Amino acid sequence: MARTTSRPLSPHLTIWKWGPAMAVSIMHRVTGNGLATAGALGLVWWLMAAASGPEAYATFVTCATSPIGYLVMAGLSWFFFQHLCSGLRHFVLDMGAGYELKNNKLWSVLTFVLSTSLTIAFWAAICTGKF
Repeated sequence: MARTTSRPLSPHLTIWKWGPAMAVSIMHRVTGNGLATAGALGLVWWLMAAASGPEAYATFVTCATSPIGYLVMAGLSWFFFQHLCSGLRHFVLDMGAGYELKNNKLWSVLTFVLSTSLTIAFWAAICTGKF
């Protein structure tokens, strides 16, 4: 079958101008997949350690409370809050609001700011013992 040249090619990433809305959309997918993958692996590891006995559970706790473990948990909490805020933004868009360019850009930027602020507040509450 011969290809006709009268039809336009599908646009690709080099044509699009990157903006906050695109970044939020991509991050929504990344954080969702990251939460599903890392969350499932962490849950299975925790359950296996708990079922395997005190030594295995102590190893899990040692790894989870190491600096790298805290970094992973902080990253996962940012993923959670980013996915939550992005999901709320998409919910508002699904209702038909926020499609104006100025509002869409504002809400996209606020998604990153709010998720970072919530992560900092969450870890501040944990570290100060007020949670």
